[in-house]
Amino acid sequence: MNPIAYFLVSGALLAIGIFGAVARRNIISVLMAIELMFNAANLNLIAANRLLYPDTAAGQTLAIFSITIAAAEAVVGLALVLAIYRKFDNVFVEKFNLLKG
Repeated sequence: MNPIAYFLVSGALLAIGIFGAVARRNIISVLMAIELMFNAANLNLIAANRLLYPDTAAGQTLAIFSITIAAAEAVVGLALVLAIYRKFDNVFVEKFNLLKG
């Protein structure tokens, strides 16, 4: 398959992720949209490696590290969502916009 098609799919995933992060009010949906943007970046990374250096696996290796970092970010994000839910009894973004020390 042509790597340009992968770039188009990656751009579409990024656009959907940005729209989901901006339009959603539920913090869990926002975290899922951010994960979608990370996956778009990984797909773009692998497609660029395939286009520029088809014989090496450097892009795939870097994407695996990026997936690991994104998984750790998801765990931290869900822990924060759980703490916010316990404190405010909801997970809507507009309800906990006040920062208190």
